[in-house]
This record gives sequence, C-alpha cells and structure tokens, in this order.
Amino acid sequence: METPLRSPPIPKEEPDAPTAENADSEVATRSWHPLHALLQLRAFEALRYRDYRLIWYGQVFASMGTWMDQVTRGWLIYELTDSALQLGLVRGIQAIPFLLLSPVAGSTADRYSRKMQMVVAQVVNGLVYAATALLIYIDEIEPWHVYVTGFLMAVAQVFQQPARAAMIADAVPPSHLTNAIGLNAVIFNVARSTGPALAGFLIAISGTGGAYLVQAVFFFLATLWTMRLRSGRRASAGSHGESGHKESFGQSIIEGWKFSWRNEAVRTSLLIVMFASFFIVPFTTLLPVFARDILGVGATGQGLLLTSMGVGALCSSVLIASVGDRLPRGMLMLGGVTLYGVIVVAFSISPWFQLSLVLMGIVGLCHVHAHALVQTVIQFYSPAAFRGRTMALFHMSQVVMTVGSMLIGALSSFVGAQWALASMGVVGALSMITIYMALPRARLIR
Repeated sequence: METPLRSPPIPKEEPDAPTAENADSEVATRSWHPLHALLQLRAFEALRYRDYRLIWYGQVFASMGTWMDQVTRGWLIYELTDSALQLGLVRGIQAIPFLLLSPVAGSTADRYSRKMQMVVAQVVNGLVYAATALLIYIDEIEPWHVYVTGFLMAVAQVFQQPARAAMIADAVPPSHLTNAIGLNAVIFNVARSTGPALAGFLIAISGTGGAYLVQAVFFFLATLWTMRLRSGRRASAGSHGESGHKESFGQSIIEGWKFSWRNEAVRTSLLIVMFASFFIVPFTTLLPVFARDILGVGATGQGLLLTSMGVGALCSSVLIASVGDRLPRGMLMLGGVTLYGVIVVAFSISPWFQLSLVLMGIVGLCHVHAHALVQTVIQFYSPAAFRGRTMALFHMSQVVMTVGSMLIGALSSFVGAQWALASMGVVGALSMITIYMALPRARLIR
C-alpha cells in the first residue's frame, strides 16, 4: 500500500523557535488583550505566535499598498499618454524583474537575514511611491518616470515575497502552517477588494499624487511592524549554514533548482501552479471583452464579476485557515485546479450574466484553494535552508501568467474570446489529469 508523502525531518528547535506552549502562554499572560477571544478560534490559531502576528500586520499594509498600485499606476499612465497600449506595457515591464531576479532573491533569503531583506524591500517600495507622489505634486511627472518607478517597485516585490513567505514558516510550527498561509490569503483577498476602491476614492478627491502618498505611508507602516520581529538570523543557520557562504550565488541558485526538482512534493506543486498560471489564471485578461461584448453589462458588470470572484476567494481563504491542516492537500490541489479549468470553460459559454456571476464565485474558491495549498505544500516539504529558493520559484508563476495572458490575447484575435478561453481552460484541466496519471504519488501528498 502506498503511503502519503511526508515532509523532511524537522530539525531540533532552537531556543526562539515557535512552539505551541510558548504561544499559549503568551496569550494567557495577555488575557486582557483585545485579540484574546479571537485567538481562541481555530481559524486564527496562527495569530497566537508573536512573530507571525507582526508579519500578518505588516502584510495588511503591504497588500493594501500593492493593490492600490494596480489602479493608481494604470490611471496615471493613461492620464499622461491617453494610450491603451501603454497601459499594457507598464504592466509588462513589471514582469521583467520576476523573470531575471527571482532566483537571486530566493538565494539571498536563504543566505542572509530574511527580516532585513523584507525591511529593505519595504523601505525601497515606500521611497519609490513617495518619490512618485512628489513628482506628481511638483508637476514634473513624465511617462518614463512611471515605467522606471514601476520597474523599481517590481524589483522590491521580487525580494520581498520569498523572504516574507519563508518567514511565515519560520514563525509558526508545521502543524499551523496551512492556517498561517490561509490567514495571509484572507488579508490578500480583503486587500484585493478594498485596495483598488480606496485608490479610486483617493484619486477622485486628491489625484494620483494623494493615492501614491497613502501607498508610501502604508509601506512605511509595514516596515515598522517588520522591524519588531525578534529573529533576524539568516535562514541557513544549522546544518546548511556551515557551507552557506562557501558556494557562490550561482551554485546556490542551482542547488535550489536541484532540490525543487528532486523533492517529489515540491516538484509536483510547482508543476501544478505553473500549468494553472499559464493556461487558466490568465482568463481574467479577457473579462472586458466578455463584460462589454458578450454579456452586455459594461464596466459595472465587470466590476461585479471581479467582486464575485473576490467573495469566493475570501470564503476559500477562511476555509483553508480553519480546516486546511486536516485536508488531503494533493487531491485538493489537483482537483481544485481541474475544477478551475472546467468552470472557466463553463464561463466562456455562459450567455447569462447571473450564471456568470455564480461561476466567477466558484472560480474564486478554486483559485485561492489551489494557490494557498500549493504554497503550503512547498513550504511544508522544504527545509528552512531551501525555503527562500523554492518560494522564489513559486513566485515566478507571475511571469508564466504574464506569458499566458499574452497567449490568450493573441489566440482570441484569431478564434474569438469564447473559443480562446474554452481552449485554454480545457488544456489546463487536462494538464492536471495528466499530472494525476503520470505522478500517482501526487495524490498522496498530505
């Protein structure tokens, strides 16, 4: 009988490593704390750990600032150029750092202090936003400034993401990892719903300069929370730490790639997220076409479709945070992404707006369910010394998604939006079935 894939042996805990006993005693000694009752709920268990709480608080502000930028940067470049083409170009340039620097960022997170890497990246982000606001207020902003600051912001994000993701696993014990990542997904999706709305409100009352100023403040607040983290030690301390600096950056990157391929659970998880990012997730690129030309609901309808997806994503995040550790992760990753592809196909042929709203809610459930579980498995099966590099590979799915968006856009110009969406959805679902058949142990991942 096949046995479930297990994580690598957990090394002996260091004195400041997170333990349930330390967390519970900390909560007990702070019973007056307003969060005390909340922390007793299973869905919020990871918040009992001080370092995770600080990471989570910082994520609140960082996510808000990042999602606000999705609206503010596009609005600014369109104000300056009146060019729809440049709307796409300013987003495309932000994929370049993820392609070129993700391996370096992951290796840095495994060799040096993850806390310091996060602090520096967040300060750079805040300064970039503050500089943009200043250029707008003194009326010196030019289109090339928007491109340069967008590129610098993406560079900071590249270094910030693997460090933060790896620190989550450092801050909680393995038994609470799924809960911690689920709570992060909750914040991410709340910010996705509220950040763009806040940016639109600020642009309406104070212009893009006011929005960028608030984004800068958010990142500086995130930095304040991050600086309070107890641990700044580099991740490779321990068995891997003795040789951590003897190998070059290039060797370190290659070792990370080798580990990710040789570890069956990590390899399977990366294959799932890459196929999903290439074939299925880019369907949102064509939402304006469906909203205006197929469903006939215009920009307001498109907003409602995205809201429905956001509600589904939020529900999925809460579910994972509540019961994620008791779920069969391998089957849910494969099943969730397969269903994702099937629902995208159904959305492509739906002639009714109400049905499309329901389908978008299910898409949100599948998207976060698969995405959060994939991230959990990668971190759970990666030793601390490799966690930054494996998470850097995970975040390279953003580059894959950009390429997929270009492909589905080109395909729609030849066969139409509905056929393009249906074709990509079918191939995405079939790719999950192929993984299920070719890698039978994938379904045993716990």
